[in-house]
Amino acid sequence: MTRGTFKKPGQLLKSDGMERRVGIEVEMSGIELLTIAEKVVEQFGGTIAKRSPYEYDVEGTAFGKFKVELDFGYLTKYGRERLSPGMDKAGELELIASDALGALAKNIVPCELVAPPIEISYLQELDGVIERLRSAGAQGTRESALFAFGVHLNPELPDLHCQTILHYLRAFLCLADWLVYKEEVVLSRKLSPFIRAFSNEYIEMVLDEAYNPKLTELIDDYLEFNPTRNRVMDMLPLFAYLDEERVVNMVGNQKLRKRPTLHYRLPNSDIDNPHWGIWKCWNDWWQVEELANDPARLRQVCEGYFYNHKLLSKEIMTPWKEKVKTWLIVPT
Repeated sequence: MTRGTFKKPGQLLKSDGMERRVGIEVEMSGIELLTIAEKVVEQFGGTIAKRSPYEYDVEGTAFGKFKVELDFGYLTKYGRERLSPGMDKAGELELIASDALGALAKNIVPCELVAPPIEISYLQELDGVIERLRSAGAQGTRESALFAFGVHLNPELPDLHCQTILHYLRAFLCLADWLVYKEEVVLSRKLSPFIRAFSNEYIEMVLDEAYNPKLTELIDDYLEFNPTRNRVMDMLPLFAYLDEERVVNMVGNQKLRKRPTLHYRLPNSDIDNPHWGIWKCWNDWWQVEELANDPARLRQVCEGYFYNHKLLSKEIMTPWKEKVKTWLIVPT
């Protein structure tokens, strides 16, 4: 069993002097919802509140409220396929719940552990829960070719200025190929609609040194190219937090869950691997953190990306995911 350490970003604090926090969601199967809640209590204390057959809360922990639930996107899709014409709302919900619980028993639909925002300095505490869940039989995405389970990181930004958001977006776009390579994203997740890559046209626009948008322009450009939650780094919750009306007018209400964070969705949930933990997901993301907060190095990487892609200088034997390692803080 391996428990790694979490690297701290250079920009640990927000502009208000408070430490930045990260919300984390982990998908898994092979384990009951109640058992997940019980393992959270074993690690952090608190009390379990059952909200429905497919939703539990763990309240009163030192970090706040944890949620344990079935994947609600799955619930909606799975249930609606079997709704009868004229069925009332209560009947719809009952059928959805019944079907989803049956699917859970067959390990088809994932459970989600949704942690409250936790200060970066305390993120290592979450891996204690991961170890307890692993011992209780939790399964990750590699357990079956049908599974497409992931880990979502929702880091608060140092501030919400347009330039800061742009730097993080650029840093991610520059490192996206390397992150996919480093993460060894499983085929089932690559084929799923949830972590689609950004288009080359959008990437080239954002990485261009001449691109210097105001916040409204940054949001509008994003929405024009990405009117969906299904991106490997989903910016809609952040942009909805900053300008909800603008986002809703463009994309409708897609359960935006607005919040002042990024929404990074790439990592596999490898929860049954004894050498894996949230630390691995975070430490790969840490490279984005450091690049975003180093403007000179970020400009070099953007220029390197253009040289490799835009100017037709691609070298088949040395793809960008390898070349970009030159600019990583600790090449891996």
